[in-house]
Amino acid sequence: MITRIFPPVPDAIRDDVAILRANRIETLTPMLFLMLAATTPTAIYAGVATVHPIIRIGFPVTLAIVGILGFLFLMHNRGRRMSPRRARRMIREASWVSGTTGLMCSVWTVTNWLAAPAATHSYYAMIMAMGSLATAYCLSSIRFATIVNLGIGLAPVALLMLTSGNPPEIAAGTSLVIATLFLLRMVVQQHGQVIDLLELQRQMRELAHTDPLTGLANRREFDLRIEEEIAKADESRPFAIALLDLNGFKPVNDQHGHAVGDLLLCEIAERLRRACGAHAMVARQGGDEFAILAPAGSPLLSTSLADHILAALAAPYRIDGRPIRVGASVGTARWPDHGHTVRQLCEVADGALYAAKAAGRGHAATGEPGGRRFGTNPGGDVQAYS
Repeated sequence: MITRIFPPVPDAIRDDVAILRANRIETLTPMLFLMLAATTPTAIYAGVATVHPIIRIGFPVTLAIVGILGFLFLMHNRGRRMSPRRARRMIREASWVSGTTGLMCSVWTVTNWLAAPAATHSYYAMIMAMGSLATAYCLSSIRFATIVNLGIGLAPVALLMLTSGNPPEIAAGTSLVIATLFLLRMVVQQHGQVIDLLELQRQMRELAHTDPLTGLANRREFDLRIEEEIAKADESRPFAIALLDLNGFKPVNDQHGHAVGDLLLCEIAERLRRACGAHAMVARQGGDEFAILAPAGSPLLSTSLADHILAALAAPYRIDGRPIRVGASVGTARWPDHGHTVRQLCEVADGALYAAKAAGRGHAATGEPGGRRFGTNPGGDVQAYS
């Protein structure tokens, strides 16, 4: 039962859910705060004279102050970028503020109901019901806050109506309970629909940034990750990229067929993934071309990245029982020595890659800063294996 009402949010979209909830709160609650402040004069006017002044006057005035401050705060912060951290803080604050104000409203309603003549009971019930339902609508994206507010706001007044002995009030209380349960069901269903929608969006984003054959990141995602590294880069903490091109892959396709070629690409992708682990990002650029990003702080930066990659690919492959050997050429570039933009880094690494392919087995090409010259240098930054 608890799982059905509060189904867990998948970790992959937890931030997206928080931001969506906070944006909805930021959009809807300003008017709710204004409504809360606007009802203060009528609430004071409708209060029963025998009720203690703290409840009869103090509670409405406090709620008016909260409403005005809440409205001004939200309007002041409108337009700010909604980060996951800010979204979670806003959700916590909205839940706490709405629960506290709902409790004050409920105490005011129950106290005045008990002190008022029976003929006026329905007015207090209507005031509380309208306020609670409006609050629940504005907070419907936060299930916990919605349930708490409906429970605090409507449960006491519904109980008073159902136990009043007055048939019209019993009927109205029954209708109020049914409407509340219906609203709760809608809130739970809405949450499920939002989760499904965000999951679908996440899957579409992944498809747009993932190579469908190997499951690696694609060229678009690789470029975006380099841009992210550049944006947060510090010259004391460089990062590196490597471009890899297979040697002899076309004969594999011609001799064994494209199905075997696809299986070979998947096996190469898996070897690269295992070799890099969590220390680097592996992407497929297309065809038989791959790319690796070793971010700042990666332990791979302290070794020869090209040697590490080539060592992982050196052993022969066995595809459908057939032994297959292919070679590879690797070109690397390091930020900021070889460039400060994605284009500059890729040009240097690409030029080094072609220099390595031209040098052949046992030779290496080193990319000069700016990509202006490439020479042969055994043991350098870029190596070819075939």
